[in-house]
Order: sequence, then structure tokens, then C-alpha cells
Amino acid sequence: MENIENLSSEALLQSLEQRNNWDGLPMCKFQGFWCPVFTLHPLLCFQKNFQASDTDVLLASVPKSGTTWLKALLFSIVNRDQFPIDQSPLLATNSHRLVFSLECFYYAKNDNPDLGNVPRPRLFSTHLPHQALPSSLMESNCKIVYICRNPLDQFVSERQFLLKNRLWPDKPYGEVLSLDEAFDMFCDGVQAFGPFWDHLLSYWNASLENPDRVLFLKYEDMKRDPVLKIKKIAEFIGLPFSEEEEKAGLVGDISMLCSFEKLKDLEINKNGIHYGSVKNNSLFRKGDVGDWQNYLTPAMAERMKIILEEKLSESGLILDI
Repeated sequence: MENIENLSSEALLQSLEQRNNWDGLPMCKFQGFWCPVFTLHPLLCFQKNFQASDTDVLLASVPKSGTTWLKALLFSIVNRDQFPIDQSPLLATNSHRLVFSLECFYYAKNDNPDLGNVPRPRLFSTHLPHQALPSSLMESNCKIVYICRNPLDQFVSERQFLLKNRLWPDKPYGEVLSLDEAFDMFCDGVQAFGPFWDHLLSYWNASLENPDRVLFLKYEDMKRDPVLKIKKIAEFIGLPFSEEEEKAGLVGDISMLCSFEKLKDLEINKNGIHYGSVKNNSLFRKGDVGDWQNYLTPAMAERMKIILEEKLSESGLILDI
């Protein structure tokens, strides 16, 4: 880990390896992962100033791994007593405006934001790998819910998302890379918050070491049986569904409310914008499992399988390809 105690974020940045991402977004290599430059200062403030609570729930993910969906599910599970399904804030608000990112929202707006008024249990999200989380969070009993996705689908989804948005509109971007060039970088581990395999393994290993604190989910499993996973999430965060709620069909109602099709069809997600200049409709492309086959070649898939065999071979983690 870099010695950052006496360095400003600007001085630190000058000492770090830097590269542009697939869309030309500047990144730097920090604490073992590729950090978008615009998140470096907020990240440092987050690590220094965040004070975790034992009742916090943190959603963690690589971008475009199911984050939007899981935010909607977590918000609905936690707030099911407060909002009937037909009055859910999700009907008029994108889930990213209900569960905010720590490094991309709270600490991007304020070096030391007052989070005391966030309703408890506080719901937060992050794209940071496990080793980059603040010490107060690591030492607390808060719950971490992690979601991963087939890396080929994740790559396609993230690239499409980045090409539709400019996350740092006041700074110059570099050249946008071709699909082949971007995939080469991806396979080398160069992407925002990557290498993706290190990101996955950081939370996978944490879930094995502390299964009561870290829940590791796969996007594909959630697509196959969302009701089962919703119940599992609720139990994990200490808010299990009662027998009466299950008999009343509440779990299925939450699953339907938060489904890709339902959320995508809402007016707010067709035309709205959430923090920065990110278009809400760019968060709802297809959501399909295996859509990578419409963009990537069999040779690319075989290359990824070889990488996964090498990187994950001793972990016990198996990803759907």
C-alpha cells in the first residue's frame, strides 16, 4: 500500500501509474487496482473518515454486474414495512438515488459528509475491492452483500455503458478503443476497479472467512431463482420474511417490482438522469445471461476460460461462462 499519509490526492496521483480506460477515462493504479482518477480523492476521504455502524449494509460489485437490480432489491427488503409495493419510491426514483455510492456520491460531494441522517439500517454501495474498504468498516459487524457476473457479459455491458456516458464531463477524455483493444485490456486486468478476478476473489475469500458478514451472490443464480435469493438476502441482513409475509406473496411482489422488465419500463428509467451525467436508460440495456455471444467471438470466450482457470483454480470459485 502506498504511503499516503502526507500526500495530497494531486501529489499522490503524480506518483501512480496511469492509463486510460476503454472509453478514454483516466485511471491510476492504486492499492492494487485501477482507480478512475475522478474517484481517487473521494476514495482517500472515504478510507480516512468513514465511521461504520454495525447495522450498515454495503452492496459491493464490479460495475455492471447487477448493481442497479440489487440496489432495488435491498431497498425494497429493508423498507417493506414503510412502503407498500404500489407506493414504492422505486416507481418514481432510480435505485441509484435510493442507495448511494460512498466513493462516487457521498465522498465525491464532501470530504467528510454527515451520514448521521441516513435512515437505519444505512444502505450504501461501493465498487471498491475488499482490501480498499476503510478500517472502521472492516472492524464493524456490518453486512456486505457482493454480486458478481459472468465476466464476458460484464465486459460487454460495461463497455456499452461507458460508450453511452461521460462520467467525468469537465475533463478531457482519451481515445475510445475498439472492441478488440478493450478486450485485450480487460484480459490484462485493466478496467475500472479491476483486475476483475482480484475484485471477485477479495470478496469470495472474505465470504469464506466471514460468512456471517459477507454474502457472495452470482447474477446468474439470481436470474434463475430470484425469490430464493431475495429470501436469502433478507435472512442474511437480519430481516427475514415472516411466514405471514411469505403467504401473502410479498417476496414474489418484491421480485416483480424489482425485475429488469418492470424497472426498465418506468418513466424515470426511460428519461431520467442520476448523479453526474449518467442516463438512467443506460443502466437498463438487456440484462440477459449469455448476451456476450452477440458481441464476442468463440476465441475470445476460450481466452477468458483459460484466464479464469488460471486465476480461480485454487479458490473454489466457479463462474458461469
